[in-house]
Amino acid sequence: MNAPTSTSHLMPALHLRDVPAALIDGLKARFGDNCSTAMAVRTQHGRDESSFDAPPPSAVVFAESTQDVADAVKLASEHSVPVIPFGVGSSLEGHLLAVQGGISIDVSRMNQVLSINADDLTVTVQPGVTRKQLNEEIKSTGLFFPIDPGADASIGGMTATRASGTNAVRYGTMRENVLALEVVTASGDVIRTGTRAKKSSAGYDLTRLMVGSEGTLGVVTEVTLRIYPLPEAVSAAICSFPSIEAAVRTTIETIQLGVPIARVELIDVNTVRMVNAYAKLGLREEPMLLMEFHGSPAGVKEQAETVQEIASGHGGNAFEWASTPEERTRLWTARHNSYFAAVQSRPGCRVISTDTCVPISRLADCLLDSVAEADASGIPYFLVGHVGDGNFHFGYLLDPNIPEERVKAEELNHALVSRALALEGTCTGEHGVGLHKMDFLVTEAGVGAIDMMRTIKRALDPKNIMNPGKIFSL
Repeated sequence: MNAPTSTSHLMPALHLRDVPAALIDGLKARFGDNCSTAMAVRTQHGRDESSFDAPPPSAVVFAESTQDVADAVKLASEHSVPVIPFGVGSSLEGHLLAVQGGISIDVSRMNQVLSINADDLTVTVQPGVTRKQLNEEIKSTGLFFPIDPGADASIGGMTATRASGTNAVRYGTMRENVLALEVVTASGDVIRTGTRAKKSSAGYDLTRLMVGSEGTLGVVTEVTLRIYPLPEAVSAAICSFPSIEAAVRTTIETIQLGVPIARVELIDVNTVRMVNAYAKLGLREEPMLLMEFHGSPAGVKEQAETVQEIASGHGGNAFEWASTPEERTRLWTARHNSYFAAVQSRPGCRVISTDTCVPISRLADCLLDSVAEADASGIPYFLVGHVGDGNFHFGYLLDPNIPEERVKAEELNHALVSRALALEGTCTGEHGVGLHKMDFLVTEAGVGAIDMMRTIKRALDPKNIMNPGKIFSL
């Protein structure tokens, strides 16, 4: 794993394969207007929220059923042409880029909630359902789906990247909350993994294999999820601190004391300023924790009082409580808009957004040194973190006309991830590997583990057509 030294090193490796006219003709014959080769459509499906650029796919198929996905994959397989699943395009690490050419399969029209099993606390959905849509459709049952990566991502995309987000400290990640899947394999066959049962000892855990595989092993066409009762009481609070260290120490102590906090988000002073300007808020411009407590009224009150006492011991002040849905929405909207606020703060910029995760006891060691390096670099940045589980994100705001900024930002990212790995953390807590973290994954997992992953990939996808060039190279 070497530090970036030139802009060419930072561009994705392109190994474009031929997409024969016979395939395009076959797709148009099968899908009609649901297959597009228009440049505007292809361009939309050939980019995500990463800073990478690559040529767009040769065609986009808008799938409306599992059979549509299977037929598209079969046609692609006959011609050994890559297939790239597409949900809403909110991934951050180049997952959607057609670095080896191919076709994009857009599953956004597969957006039905198929069944709600309130008594069993499960729901089954198609992959194009978004998290907000899901919660809107199940709220009348008194249940909710807690995984919240910030963007209104699709459930299929969240499954593919093993997403988590603001609630993970209490409710876990997609790994813990996906029970079963329907998947179209590289040959176009349809398989099912898992059941609605809460646990199983039957055979290999193919569900866990698919969760986080980033479209490299198959296309997810159905997902069965755990859902949870809406808490009887919910309270949110913000608290400002004299330093990031004080906020981090408060978080560490809260987790180590076993307080069952539902959310605890760190926002640095740069981000607070950006959010204030973007959302016309008047938040105190200091490092801040944004917290949420779930449970009974008495339990929420006890949790909040405990955390307030811990925070006070670290210089926390200006507590602001939000008990009504409207007040909580205002606070969390500010947090979720931090990315857009940052982009607006430097018009025309591109963002290198990266994340890492470390054991909670090592959070201060990793985060504070990384902040010092970012401050010294002179590159504008924002910092947010799901710090309750040791996960945090830097977003470096780059002028695309100044290549040196890209190099410097990648050097910062290299130092950040190297530090996290040295502290027994991971190169990505929730973004996934995609293109950006491939070298780091080798360092984290080791050559033997990567070879095992390659063996699985080759066995399940011998023609290497499922989102090739991501996670690791073959």
